[in-house]
Amino acid sequence: MVKELGLLHIPVMLHEVKELLLPRSGGVYLDCTFGLGGYSKMILDSCDGQVVAIDRDPNVKIYADQLAKDYCGRIDFIQTDFANSFSKIGDQKFDGIVMDLGVSSMQIDSGDRGFSFTHDGPLDMRMSSAGTSATDFINNAKEEEIADVIYKYGDERFSRRIAKRIVEQRNIEPITNTLRLANIVRSSIGFKKGKIDTATKTFQALRIHINDELGQLEQFLANSKDILAPNGRIIVVSFHSLEDRIVKNFFKDHSAKLVARSKYAVKIEREEMVAEWLKILTKKPICSSLEEIRKNPRARSAKLRAGQKIGNMYDS
Repeated sequence: MVKELGLLHIPVMLHEVKELLLPRSGGVYLDCTFGLGGYSKMILDSCDGQVVAIDRDPNVKIYADQLAKDYCGRIDFIQTDFANSFSKIGDQKFDGIVMDLGVSSMQIDSGDRGFSFTHDGPLDMRMSSAGTSATDFINNAKEEEIADVIYKYGDERFSRRIAKRIVEQRNIEPITNTLRLANIVRSSIGFKKGKIDTATKTFQALRIHINDELGQLEQFLANSKDILAPNGRIIVVSFHSLEDRIVKNFFKDHSAKLVARSKYAVKIEREEMVAEWLKILTKKPICSSLEEIRKNPRARSAKLRAGQKIGNMYDS
């Protein structure tokens, strides 16, 4: 549990991340989703190594600056997203990479960011201040596109009904705040007290679309080999089945396959050696314990996967 500048933050599966990351003296680590700094602080407390933290949200810099003061400049913060991080990191190699793909507590609990339907505020949903907002998308996209986004990223079976209702209501008056959108979704498919809010899937889908979260993740993973040091570890905590599938398939596609080889075989194709650069450390995804979920309900959907770069002659 981390309390920074008056905000309470509970990093998900912090103990499990630490056990797999194994922070060591002199190591250099990349925290890809700094948020309120829970994982960065754990690394800094665990060893005398260095941390590079990135986040597309400019509002988190104040927390990184505080950690830099508390830990004698052992952390550097770069405001950037996954896709653009490589040009800003440069030639640095990391002994470990940590990615927490969830929305931070600060973003969810702040009504003016537009991520939550429990706090009324502007319908924004951008993790940075740039690009198309949820208001822009909801009020200008075609009905079919809205339905496709809600279905694809929210797995919402009533996506067409919701999209039709959104277009009907925006023709009466533009949809610009979170509670109005939530009520439009609820009125489209009903609302049952005590169940998961029926607006949840739509809000999740819009957030993923507005921030290109899946595309950003795919692009970062595709280039992660270049910034991992030999035997460096990459740990990803996801909160959505589509995210977890991307991570699972990436690890599978780049790990050594358990294929029987002839004992007389002398030559292994170099291309195969290059492709198989990752050792999977988690045979199955690690999930939060019941105790952690009781303390932090947001951890209930979290899945952790980890891999390690294999050290060999073809390492970059």
